[in-house]
Amino acid sequence: MFKRRAPRSYLHILARTVYPRGGWWRAVLYVVHRLRRLPDPAHKISRGIAAGVFTSFTPFFGLHFLIAAVVAWAIRGNMIAALLSTFVGNPLTFPLIATVSVELGTTILGDENAIPLGRIFGAFSNASAELWHNLSAIFTDEVAHWGRLENFFWHLFLPYLVGGLIPGLIAGAAAYALSRPLISAYQKARIGRMKRGFARRRARADKAEAAMKAE
Repeated sequence: MFKRRAPRSYLHILARTVYPRGGWWRAVLYVVHRLRRLPDPAHKISRGIAAGVFTSFTPFFGLHFLIAAVVAWAIRGNMIAALLSTFVGNPLTFPLIATVSVELGTTILGDENAIPLGRIFGAFSNASAELWHNLSAIFTDEVAHWGRLENFFWHLFLPYLVGGLIPGLIAGAAAYALSRPLISAYQKARIGRMKRGFARRRARADKAEAAMKAE
């Protein structure tokens, strides 16, 4: 009863992943709006944002929400802010993030047999399929081939993981430094508006009460 009347095709799902409904600008505004509404202090929300941004530079695709929540918990940041901030990693930014991370990781590790940049996402897709096959083979008669993942791990996943740490930390620190004063200013302005609104309502109530006593 909760299914769509007209099931979406895989092409439609892919299109919505690359270009969300309403466009990327609307999606960004939604994330900003949700971040502004969080009740925690600015420093805690900013820590959560930093955790989400940092997580976007890791190669653990499909686990970013979980990792962002754990990192936010570890640094006492807002977990909702962390989950929302993983939005930094999206189909538009992942090519740049992956390129920088793999290039840097390959340089740090001195890997001369790194997988070419143009094959990064294809390699991740193939590795995911291979991993799923190996895990399902535990319950079937299929044979698991863990050795096929060795090349992927050493020449792509590990360089991506190592290379993503430095830009991830820099981006996370920058996100914290930029977001904290903005969120703090917004919260102070919002509290000011609420106080002024309360004062106006109180003044109207006092005026009405005085008018009733005068009668």
